Amino acid sequence: MFEHPAALAGAPVNWPALHRILVVRPDNLGDVLLTGPALAALRAAAPHARIDLLASPGGAAAATLLPEIADTVVARVSWQQIDGATGRERDPDGELVAELADRTYDAAVLLTSFSQSPWPAAEVCRRAGIPVRAGMSKEFGGTALTHWVPAPDDGLHQVDRALHLLGRLGVPAAARVLHATVPAAGRSRARAALAGLGLPASPYAVLLPGASCPSRRYLGFREVAAGLAGRLPVVVSGPAAEEELVRSVADGLPDVYPLAGALDVPGLAGLVAGAAVAVTNNSGGMHLADAVGTPLTVLFAGTEDVDQYRPRSVPAAVLGRPVSCSPCRQFRCPFALECLDVPPAEVVAAALDLAAPGAGPGPEPRREGLPVA
Repeated sequence: MFEHPAALAGAPVNWPALHRILVVRPDNLGDVLLTGPALAALRAAAPHARIDLLASPGGAAAATLLPEIADTVVARVSWQQIDGATGRERDPDGELVAELADRTYDAAVLLTSFSQSPWPAAEVCRRAGIPVRAGMSKEFGGTALTHWVPAPDDGLHQVDRALHLLGRLGVPAAARVLHATVPAAGRSRARAALAGLGLPASPYAVLLPGASCPSRRYLGFREVAAGLAGRLPVVVSGPAAEEELVRSVADGLPDVYPLAGALDVPGLAGLVAGAAVAVTNNSGGMHLADAVGTPLTVLFAGTEDVDQYRPRSVPAAVLGRPVSCSPCRQFRCPFALECLDVPPAEVVAAALDLAAPGAGPGPEPRREGLPVA
């Protein structure tokens, strides 16, 4: 089978000679954490280069956990906005172009999911004068990318998708599991938060009931918290915007402690890293636990293909129910979240099965529906 004649038409990249590299991933926190293996591969290939990240406001905080990243360019880019620019806004990315031009990057690596196009970002980087612009997609879009790689199968895990792009550019994978470095200040803030709740440093479970959209939010977290609290203390956490949700899960339950808005992302990473087990939706919290090494039980909604995002770095139980409408990509479920129709007792059993020995063994979970990672 022959590739498109424009595939990898650019000259081979001399990675060790590069001084400044921009990695483009303007998505959510979890998406940025999924770039970790690609960043490690770039660091090994270009050991003397400064690597910066172009991130969204929501994803930028994850950069503090990835040691390969020197600096972050934070922007709400036009190609990631649902509402779109108005007709009066003739150049919504003009300020970003100017900032990238001032930073004089040697190369830009554009990382995308299977449903995203690299071409708008490539055009911004072209206008900014970045000479090497590499990305991957099904469709060919001209010279905005100097190094275009035809996309692999849609079902590839997001980590492997990014590594496929780099591999075609002569950059071998250094690892295929997530990683994150929790700053000492983040661990300290987590310990202080636990002390403020009257809890010892361990063991405890962390529940992260939030997600970026309602269609990904399991509705049985309160029952799960109550079930886990019989074995070990439970901390229910999230950002300040999720305070109402966190309290709806925790309030009035013995040995269940709400902790919303008290920790920044490094602090939350410290909290999750110290936990015996984490219970999350398929959200940034899932990828955070995966990256910091905490065993993980995931309520995985039918919004996405599990194999593209499943945890791969820690022991994990991925729970859900197969439905005909998955993957739906919807922000709000038009039905009754049948894909998350998992009994809380099953979630509790799976979490206790994965928890550190101090929590004691739980009953054998029924692992129906989605496979366990």
